[in-house]
Parts: sequence; C-alpha cells; structure tokens
Amino acid sequence: MTSKILFITFSIVLFISSLSVIILQNSVHSVICLVLSFVSSAGILLLLECEIFAFLFIIVYVGAIAVLFLFVVMMLDVKNLPINKRNSLKYFIFSIFIAISFLFLIMLIINNYYESNPYDVSLMDNKFVDWYKEDAILEIEALGQVLYTHYVLQFLTAGIILFLAVVGVVTLTVNLVEKKAATSVKQVSRVKGI
Repeated sequence: MTSKILFITFSIVLFISSLSVIILQNSVHSVICLVLSFVSSAGILLLLECEIFAFLFIIVYVGAIAVLFLFVVMMLDVKNLPINKRNSLKYFIFSIFIAISFLFLIMLIINNYYESNPYDVSLMDNKFVDWYKEDAILEIEALGQVLYTHYVLQFLTAGIILFLAVVGVVTLTVNLVEKKAATSVKQVSRVKGI
C-alpha cells in the first residue's frame, strides 16, 4: 500500500515537473524543474528495485548534465524575451497533437505487452519474489564497497573536480563591481564651480 502511494506521488511530481520544464519562462527555474524530474524518476526506479540505475540516474543526470545546464544558463545570463501569442498557440496545438499520438503509441505497446504476460494479474498488483537468500548482498552494497575501497582516490578526485567547477562558475558569474552610494549630504553640500 505504501509503495503504491509513493509510486503515485513520484509519478505526479514527475508529470508536473516535466510539464514545468516546458512551460516556465525563466530558464533557471526550468533547469531546477528538470532536476526535480530526474530525482522523481530515480525515486520510481528505486520503487521498482533498480537501485543501480536509480543512483546512476542521480549521479549522471543530476550531478553532471543538469548541473552543466545550470552552469550554461548562469554563464549566458539569458534574458526573457516577449512571446508572440499567435505563434505560441500554433506550437502548443502541434505539441498537444504529438503528445497525444505518442501517448497512444506507448499505451498500445503497454497493452500488448501485458496481454501477453500470463503471470501478471494487474499492472499495479505485481508481487515481487525475492530470489536472493537472506545473507546475499545487494548490488548497490557491492558497488559501494568496490567504489569506496579500490577506487576511493578516483572517486574523491572526481568530487574535487566537480566542486572546483561549481566554485569557478560562481566566481565567474558574480558581479563584483562596487557601486558607490551617493549620499544626500554630499550632493546638497556641493559647492558651485568646484
């Protein structure tokens, strides 16, 4: 019951954040919604017990690609342009048509797949059978043991490089020009001809 609630919650968050990536005007907010959609899809993968894919999804997409997008957006300092409503309506109708046709094809494939599966009663009532024994180690635990023992130097080096990239982009984008504040006393007390 809890896994169904979590699955529905992650699916709703994924749908809303994916829609927000397209709809939002601010590019920084759009990238943040992209990160949220990656995290919620990783949560769905965790519920499906694909731990390695979920954590690779977070490491690769959130940790590298989305941060790279955010760096590019911050470096370019893109301004919001006015939108032509007639063109946006034309593209919106075309995108709705493409989305509905894509959804129809996906649902057709899913229905064909689940009709040919004799072991499935319903899509949401699948039961997981644990074929591992009680003392078996999980895949993610084995990966963590290898990563933090044999490849700890490479792992720490990659973390330091990503940290330096974050610090470099922040220092490049911060505008350190000091604005001299003009006080009213200096302006009023100014003498003519000097």
